[in-house]
Amino acid sequence: MALAVASAITLNWAYVQEHDAASRLPPLSLRHPVRTVRLLLASPDWLRGMAGETTGFALYVGALALAPLSLVQSVAAGGIAVLAYVSARHQGRAPSRRERAGVAISLTGLLALGASLAGSTGHGHDASFLTLAAWLAACGLVALGAVAAAGRFGRGVPYAMAAGILLACGDVSMKGTFEGGGHVLFLITGAIGYGVGTILLQISYQHAQALTAAGISTLLTNAIPIAAATTILGEQIPSGPLGALRILAFFAVIAGGVALARGAPQPSGQGAAQVGP
Repeated sequence: MALAVASAITLNWAYVQEHDAASRLPPLSLRHPVRTVRLLLASPDWLRGMAGETTGFALYVGALALAPLSLVQSVAAGGIAVLAYVSARHQGRAPSRRERAGVAISLTGLLALGASLAGSTGHGHDASFLTLAAWLAACGLVALGAVAAAGRFGRGVPYAMAAGILLACGDVSMKGTFEGGGHVLFLITGAIGYGVGTILLQISYQHAQALTAAGISTLLTNAIPIAAATTILGEQIPSGPLGALRILAFFAVIAGGVALARGAPQPSGQGAAQVGP
């Protein structure tokens, strides 16, 4: 759990660094992935943020190998409080009332989660290869639908949603690989989810504020694996009051994420003028 906390802090700091760097770059496009990657790799500021994200991911993998997926993701979701604070500082302002409320709700969820750990029931059971593959395929189709919706709603929120879903697929794939055997093949789906999800998130950064883009993505990246953990992975919720407290924690973290991710204005960087995917 200590690794999960360190990962959440590092990742959300990195998201703000990447947002600031991406918003200053020429327009990024999903139609030109090679050019997009070259632009990102040529930016020292973006590379600094990616180095932080890589460090945070390594800490996350360590936590995932030692603890149930649902608990790791719930702690990771609390990192949105770090995101709100760092984002506001970079913009030279104090967090808004809505942001403070979102942080408070998220932290309440984390406290409830910590109390519920006294009734932890273990790591659940292994999901079958086909069950996990079907779950990942369904999420991939939803992400594709979000990308398709960008033509109607703009690229900020839809791309952030697609990024969050694909990054969640990467997280669930990584958890699946620890089951051994043929599940090692899920390293491939994990690499696809992380790779495409990262590109989509960088494009979203050019069309939305850091708290909106990274907030929505983080919300989905954490909520979807929690749902997977308690369904296909069979990580049981404690019974009695501790179970009720665990459920309260999950809903509080999600509600805090929604409060933080709503209604931020669109940035005015170079990438905001981009049209088309």
